[in-house]
Amino acid sequence: MTTLKITDFRANLTHAIETAQTEAVILERNGHPTAVLVSPQRYDQMMEAMEELEDAAAVDAALAEGGTPIPWEQVMKDLGWT
Repeated sequence: MTTLKITDFRANLTHAIETAQTEAVILERNGHPTAVLVSPQRYDQMMEAMEELEDAAAVDAALAEGGTPIPWEQVMKDLGWT
């Protein structure tokens, strides 16, 4: 992971973009992180991982509610998939 001050980022934009292809680049303003630059591929990976975590949390919440589970075959029938 690389850290750049915003002023250095502006002066070295091409280098920062090249670096972001292999590692995250943290941009700092006044000594505090303000943004992170990552490659599109890494961004997609992170978004997919976050969606999987959200799905797992939704399943956990649904299971915690209790109730009678609906068999998958019934769900498919109700949705007209069979």
